[in-house]
Amino acid sequence: MKVFELNGTLRSEYGKKAAKGLRKQELIPCNLYGLGENITFAVEKEAVRKLVYTPDTMAVALTIGEKKMMAVVKELQFHPLTDNLLHIDFLAVDEKKAVVVEIPVQLTGHAEGVKAGGKLSLEMRKLKVRGIYTQIPDRVVVDVTNLGLGKKMAVSDITVENCTLASVKDQCVVQVKTTRASATATEAAE
Repeated sequence: MKVFELNGTLRSEYGKKAAKGLRKQELIPCNLYGLGENITFAVEKEAVRKLVYTPDTMAVALTIGEKKMMAVVKELQFHPLTDNLLHIDFLAVDEKKAVVVEIPVQLTGHAEGVKAGGKLSLEMRKLKVRGIYTQIPDRVVVDVTNLGLGKKMAVSDITVENCTLASVKDQCVVQVKTTRASATATEAAE
């Protein structure tokens, strides 16, 4: 997992009015959970752009005043109309306690079903993984080479080294759907 450096400033005022004032100053209100106490702070909008708008899952090296700690992004809140970032929740992590994060799925190989005229469909772009944050990979690599026409691969068919999958086991991750062209080719062959 990649590490992202982020500096924040403690905030003393809370509530909607204070959060609105921070956003006018191009700051984003944030919370840090998992240390027994909650820490409220603010970060610059431009500082988190590369953290938020990336497909990668990153650990965050937070510096808030004099304190330094590791965290992961737990939740992002966006405005429903403008898609502006409104709030970020972080979860403090350490090397002793497992954490659940979502990591992206990457497909490799050329499926047999696609060669037969089917269409490859990625149903889940991210999977929930539980593990120590230093052992969580950047992405889950799924080999679809042996996936035939009309076949699918569920979460239970995938393994991640040093981690366990926290997603629903029977949920479909990737499948090869039959198309009209492949259906007519199958009928003609019969």
